Amino acid sequence: MIDYEHLYAFTKEVLKLDKSIRWVGIASKYGVLLNTEHREGLHPLMTDEENEEYAHLTVTRHKTRIKFEPKTGPLIYALGKYEKLNRATLHINEDYYLLIALDVEEKNFDNIITQKVIPLIKKEKGNFTTADKTAAA
Repeated sequence: MIDYEHLYAFTKEVLKLDKSIRWVGIASKYGVLLNTEHREGLHPLMTDEENEEYAHLTVTRHKTRIKFEPKTGPLIYALGKYEKLNRATLHINEDYYLLIALDVEEKNFDNIITQKVIPLIKKEKGNFTTADKTAAA
């Protein structure tokens, strides 16, 4: 069972990590957006429907990348640098993905992701219920 209260609190917490974070989404392993938040006062570049499609395609792409992990090592995060924003995908566990968008002007995105976002994921990872844990309960 999905703990939506935790997902809601987690996305809010990620959004507060840095002023350059524009948008945060949590997607299931099936690419379904479970919760999203955007920075206050921000006019999102994409509609809810477009973000749903983006989430689905992003999770699918991630699954194709893990094929090469035995040779490359685990993927830490994937980043797409666009003209209007930067987007990153981070694998939380076997059931969840964190999707974030950062301001395009932000040059320090690697430090934001590795020094702020990833430590929060590691801290909260145990609170993300997986299908296996739910079935065992």
